[in-house]
Amino acid sequence: MGDLPGEEISNTLRILVATDCHLGYMEKDEIRRHDSFQAFKEICSIAKQKQVDFLLLGGDLFHENKPSRSTLVQAIEILRSHCLNDQPVQFQVVSDQTVNFPNTFGHVNYEDPHFNVGLPVFSIHGNHDDPAGVDNLSAVDILSACNLVNYFGKMVLGGSGVGQITLCPILIRKGSTAVALYGLGNIRDERLNRMFQTPHAVQWMRPEAQEGCQVSDWFNILVLHQNRVKTNPKNAINEHFLPRFLDFIVWGHEHECLVDPQEVPGMGFHITQPGSSVATSLIDGESKPKHVLLLEIKGNQYRPTKIPLTSVRPFEYTEIVLKDEPDIDPNDQNSILEHLDKVVRNLIEKSSKNAINRSELKLPLVRIKVDYSGFMTINPQRFGQKYVGKVANPQDILIFSKASRKGQSVAKIDDSERLRPEELNQQNIEALVAENNLKMEILPVNDLDVALQNFVNKDDKMAFYSCLQYNLDETRNKIAKDADSLKFEEEDLILKVGEFMEERVKERSARPKDTTQITSTSRSFEDLRSRSAAGIGSAVSFSDDEDTTQISGSKSGARGRRGSSRASRGASELGKSKTSTRGRGRGRGASNLKQTTLDAALGFRHSERSASVAASASVRSIAGDEDNVDSASSAEAGTYGIDEVDDSSENDASLQGKGRKRAAPRGRGRGSTQSSKRGRKSDNSTIHRMLGKKDDDDDDDDDVAKRLNKSQPRVTRNYGALRR
Repeated sequence: MGDLPGEEISNTLRILVATDCHLGYMEKDEIRRHDSFQAFKEICSIAKQKQVDFLLLGGDLFHENKPSRSTLVQAIEILRSHCLNDQPVQFQVVSDQTVNFPNTFGHVNYEDPHFNVGLPVFSIHGNHDDPAGVDNLSAVDILSACNLVNYFGKMVLGGSGVGQITLCPILIRKGSTAVALYGLGNIRDERLNRMFQTPHAVQWMRPEAQEGCQVSDWFNILVLHQNRVKTNPKNAINEHFLPRFLDFIVWGHEHECLVDPQEVPGMGFHITQPGSSVATSLIDGESKPKHVLLLEIKGNQYRPTKIPLTSVRPFEYTEIVLKDEPDIDPNDQNSILEHLDKVVRNLIEKSSKNAINRSELKLPLVRIKVDYSGFMTINPQRFGQKYVGKVANPQDILIFSKASRKGQSVAKIDDSERLRPEELNQQNIEALVAENNLKMEILPVNDLDVALQNFVNKDDKMAFYSCLQYNLDETRNKIAKDADSLKFEEEDLILKVGEFMEERVKERSARPKDTTQITSTSRSFEDLRSRSAAGIGSAVSFSDDEDTTQISGSKSGARGRRGSSRASRGASELGKSKTSTRGRGRGRGASNLKQTTLDAALGFRHSERSASVAASASVRSIAGDEDNVDSASSAEAGTYGIDEVDDSSENDASLQGKGRKRAAPRGRGRGSTQSSKRGRKSDNSTIHRMLGKKDDDDDDDDDVAKRLNKSQPRVTRNYGALRR
């Protein structure tokens, strides 16, 4: 600025333009984690060195929508060290600042009396750091609340249909120069495309004419962050959608550096595309040197000056076609490796020669696109191991592709298309399965789609577990209803499970989605687990809270009474299977059922859990073929005052023992000599009891009535209410 006259300096507005800083990119990579911060620090240093009036950012300041604490801290440190100083601000904002900056404070940051802001920063949001949540806040709002950044261009979509937006400019004056700065933060391209083609959906506010300053005297700048490549016209913004009164456009989101302003034919304005300051895609477009733009405006004239960034990590890119190389044998993999090694070494040497700052020589990024048509491929990870410590990306040096049938012009468009960050896929699982003709064999598509929606939209960490648990329990219940216990082998079980799973997939696919069927609340999970643990195969379900309350009432009603019936004995056993016992009477009778497996429920594996399942099933059926009910431990019996009941397991075949009960002496605590027994039935009887065959239930109705008459009414009535 020393060579400019004083009058010209006072009338010239100097702006440093940069876009797509992507702070926090690759922050977990040991080599590349600091690249984005070093480039942003250099941009702020250039702004301070060139004594610009303000720094203008075109979106994607952060790489993540929710940047980490480390990223936020480093960004605030850089802005604070470069923006807060005693340098006077030479321009003024003459528009309604409450409209331009709709936050709590409602004014430009350098007018705050509590801060000395020497370098104002103006920024819009991009697609990576766009507003989200109930309060529609962005990561840039954090910097705005810290009074470090002037955040503008956040649109509130009003109206109906595609919506309606109004762009109000920030009116800036410096001497005789007047600039109207329009900002448009990222909006989904398909929607903004429709809005531009809908009459009166996008409204542009123009400054009013005043004395000494007509409307035509304002220099109009637009900053936006949208797709520009025209491979899909509906997924990009055409330059001809923009109004003709604009003079200069700063286009963000595209990472290829096209910093030299280009005039749009027939529109009368110029477009600059500074590109990203850090390489996020290892393709040809990002291998070009990175620049920022110094824009000097005086009246209606401007002068652009591009400034290279020297702290950016060097990036070398090349493409080779194996069939065009004479020294490669298609059948010899070693010749392919030798040729690729030679290419990589040449790129590393080229990078070291082009290094500007020798004292801070960085490991280069190297990418080779290999057309392997007619050749065999090699493992890129294994190939890159020999270059660890020599390049910054040893794991993905090579990328293999085959020659496309399309022309070269289409291939170039495809490369530039890949420059843009990936769009979020809005498809649900049902559409994805239908599109790819996939066959879901284990879990129904509807249930899986509901689980995905709950996981993404409701931040439900247990959504997929809920889906899996729900389908497992339904399959168990169906097997318990339909299977023949006498002819049920382990091999048949596997086939049956597969058949029932396929049937459930077909049934659920035919039915509409039901989000209420699968919930991830702890109560619904415990309902399913308690139902499978108790062996209840009917449609009756009850919550843990109700079950525990009523059973505890049964225990209290039975205290101090002798001659307890089998039903009350079973109720206490069921209560112990649901609630873990305390330190008394530990042993086989005190096992706690936490999880029920399919094998344990069907009696194929004898374990402590299968014994508890058998005890629970005996309560459900109340009567079976000489059910063997475990006697409570002495300590528990002494505590609750319930007489122990012990049925002989040796008299399985005897039918005369039905309905009998034999009272045992009451336990008197730990010193009691009465030991608790656990009878074990055969495999068939266990399966028989768990599957709950209807004919056996009919045969034992009389015995059930007899036992209910002999047992205590209060206990059986309470549990019967649950059971029915």
